[in-house]
Amino acid sequence: MGWLLVKDKRLHIPYHWSCSRGKASEGLNALWRHTAPAAMTLYRADPVLICLLVTAMAAAEVQDKFSPECKRFLYMGTQPRGLEEQPFKRICHFYAGKPRFVTLYDSFNHIPVYSAYTFKRSDGFKKVDVPWMYEPQLSTTSGSREMQQFPSENIHKSFEDAQAVLDDYSDSVIYERGQLSPDEHQANPDDKAATYTLTNVVPQVREFNIGPWKDHEHIIRKRLNNYCRGAAYMITGVTTSGHTIRRHNINRLGIPTYLWSAYCCVDFDHNAPFSERSKFPAFAAYGLNDRENNKVQETTVQELENFLKRVTYVSSSFQIFYDNCIPPNSPNSALHLP
Repeated sequence: MGWLLVKDKRLHIPYHWSCSRGKASEGLNALWRHTAPAAMTLYRADPVLICLLVTAMAAAEVQDKFSPECKRFLYMGTQPRGLEEQPFKRICHFYAGKPRFVTLYDSFNHIPVYSAYTFKRSDGFKKVDVPWMYEPQLSTTSGSREMQQFPSENIHKSFEDAQAVLDDYSDSVIYERGQLSPDEHQANPDDKAATYTLTNVVPQVREFNIGPWKDHEHIIRKRLNNYCRGAAYMITGVTTSGHTIRRHNINRLGIPTYLWSAYCCVDFDHNAPFSERSKFPAFAAYGLNDRENNKVQETTVQELENFLKRVTYVSSSFQIFYDNCIPPNSPNSALHLP
């Protein structure tokens, strides 16, 4: 999906409308049908111009569906349900020739909606020193799928419309670059390095980032290190309420209101202390991105889903993990396949 500005309104435009190979009228007709209530301001527009607009927006699409090699970062290869109607980009982050994690990215607010990754047992220490990177694939259809270091010169204009750039954070005093897929949840140096892309970053209030949220990341790392025996699937996301970081009087970065996270590990230690065993196979948490009242609250995944249904744009069918992270061979698991 893409956006069209019609009389100061942002409207959804499906990317599959084609203006190529003689299909200009088909694409325009589909656009007209979809935006009929507000499209009266376009009736004098040149069809070619509109098709160029639609094509330009389509060019920023990264993936319609994650490839098999990228689905492995999602439990049962399934994305969270209930966000299908939103105009977000699916990014499979490649570094050093391999996929590292995936992100659902909001290219309008220039922040990830969530990052999904597989947890790796780690001592938690930072062992890489890499520069911040960006995603060429977000800006051009011919862009490399490998994340790349920001250029040394200020030539961001070619890609800053589609994603955040370093200048967006340079004058911020309150907010820091907070990773949704944190380096401390990875062990391999390349996996750690891959987390340093701005498409994995949101503005976090410093006191929250280095305080309650960092403490939460430590807790999850220790819990999964000690009691998860198999693969642990993590998803960390945000909610927003319209507040932004501005640069040159332009809204550049959506500011998260809450950060949330959830994990799914179906193969865990059944002899763990009850206080830890009760938090498997899945558990979740959320916290207010603020200087005060920012305690991270641990909760069940279902309670987190209900909370997100109340405070953000997910649909009533929103579900973070396929079949609620019930093991496939369990008598309570669904009979259908993802």
